[in-house]
Amino acid sequence: MITVKIKLCGITNLDDARAAVDMGADILGFNFYPQSPRYIEQDKAEKIINKLPSFIDIAGVFVNAKVQDIQKITNPGLLNWIQFHGDEPSEFCENFNVWNLNTIKAIRIRSLEDIKQAQVFKTHSLLFDAFDPDQYGGTGKTFDWSLAKNCPHRIFLAGGITPDNITKALEVDVYGIDVCSGVESEPGKKDYKKMKRLFDNIHSFTGLKVYKK
Repeated sequence: MITVKIKLCGITNLDDARAAVDMGADILGFNFYPQSPRYIEQDKAEKIINKLPSFIDIAGVFVNAKVQDIQKITNPGLLNWIQFHGDEPSEFCENFNVWNLNTIKAIRIRSLEDIKQAQVFKTHSLLFDAFDPDQYGGTGKTFDWSLAKNCPHRIFLAGGITPDNITKALEVDVYGIDVCSGVESEPGKKDYKKMKRLFDNIHSFTGLKVYKK
């Protein structure tokens, strides 16, 4: 039996959050980057999170945010994970390792050299995403996932993961899978048929079945 963390990112409403939980997500991601089409304000995110089961981990996604802005959202105890998805240097990210929260640094991958350079980060996990010069994630683009095998750190694999290619992503044997646009009907709105197909394929591959509906 294979275990892997499944992180669904870009949650903007309670119905999508509950559906993700019911289908077997381990971590839900809320995007606090104002320029993102999946941006959610803190008050709205808090109302959603407070109605979710306590066993679900919550990740806050930040892009080049100031420490005080991140602190404002973490202080109410909303988050289990802080995800740095911008151009944050390693020293900035390491400052948060004493906050008693898990940290993730997203790296946009073009080549093996990007994998090597990512290893300077001392966050709890790294997230490998497809490179796009204009967007910080959520592009639906993929990269050569086999490159992730060259990194000894705990890895979340992202970048264009869909129900159709999830098995290929799982074969890379990483700590976690991060899915966003691949199960959306539009940015910030999940497609439940796509989500169910994604989780059915995950459960078939891993040998786990937790879908409740």
